[in-house]
Amino acid sequence: MKTHYLIVLLLVFAACNTKPKKQDTPKEAQPAEKEMKAVSVTKEPFGTLPDGEEVERYTLTNANGLEMKVMTYGGIITSLQTPDKDGKKGDIVLGFDTLEGYLQDVPYFGALIGRYGNRIANGKFELDGKEYTLAKNDGPNHLHGGKKGFDKVLWTASETRSEDGPALKLQYHSKDMEEGYPGNLDVTVVYTLTDNDELRVDYSASTDKKTVLNLTQHTYFNLSPESETILDEELKLNADTFLPVNTTLIPTGKPEKVEGTPFDFRQPKTIGKDIGAKNKQLEFGKGYDHCWILNGKDREMKPAATLYDPNSGRVMEITTTEPAIQFYSGNFLDGSLVGKSDKKYVFRSGLCLETQHYPDAPNQPGFPSTVLNPGEEYHTTTIFKFTVK
Repeated sequence: MKTHYLIVLLLVFAACNTKPKKQDTPKEAQPAEKEMKAVSVTKEPFGTLPDGEEVERYTLTNANGLEMKVMTYGGIITSLQTPDKDGKKGDIVLGFDTLEGYLQDVPYFGALIGRYGNRIANGKFELDGKEYTLAKNDGPNHLHGGKKGFDKVLWTASETRSEDGPALKLQYHSKDMEEGYPGNLDVTVVYTLTDNDELRVDYSASTDKKTVLNLTQHTYFNLSPESETILDEELKLNADTFLPVNTTLIPTGKPEKVEGTPFDFRQPKTIGKDIGAKNKQLEFGKGYDHCWILNGKDREMKPAATLYDPNSGRVMEITTTEPAIQFYSGNFLDGSLVGKSDKKYVFRSGLCLETQHYPDAPNQPGFPSTVLNPGEEYHTTTIFKFTVK
């Protein structure tokens, strides 16, 4: 019996002095491992405006290495690096290497657009019987917020926290009657470069006086940076109808079915397939510069467009809470602008897919309202998802 007790005591003593094996990956270390991924928001000076104001540029990098550069002037996306089917990264947006490039007379490259994206007929609209006069900066019409829209103002930027990936908050206070629009308007736009390889754009705004508002983003995409044009890219639009326009590109007011027309993108087709067809609407726009009415409910997230480039394998899918999307095929680019890496931006070298409300809605009662009242919160979301195939 004494021997039995001695053996038990020896076993207990050995157990008490045995050190536990060191775990290779303790649970406590897992969050730290996530932090080691290359997720970041960095800031750098990006030049000075003619009035002496300093412009900053922010670089957002997600966990997979996607990289986007945004400057405070115009909230402009100056660069967006995504991989092709071979894993090689390339910049898929049109723009310039320096601030000076954007201070030329350029067609809204990469910019935030407001107060009203797209056109307003004859530069005027009425609210509660009062007429408001706007700049006519597109022939007889008002375009993209006027001579100094949101694309030409300095936004206040700050890094913001997001569980989805690096994010940048941009804010701007638009004073009552700025560019002819009523109401002091406070606007916030948040760009988030998610770890699911999405660019999420959240717009919000409030006003102290009844006004109209239609915010959008005007980046020019080319999913194959080496290609001269976007004509070989395949586009699909989730829309059964579009808005025909008059000779000055103002909607005539009555939607038409896309079936049997060059405007039918319900199944993927190359942009160049029908762009040269004999069609009055294409003649008016010098190509595609029209608004498609998206299938699905307003204010609910729904598929809007899918763009695929067979050359690079890049795919861009767009979902949005907005009721419509403007597809513009770069018809007014003419080679006079020289962009990044000395590349000439020739006819149709980039395209825009602008989620938004209908053009000229303030003058067309049959269109969904773009009126924002005091006490209401304007909020829309658009997501651009990047993959390859």
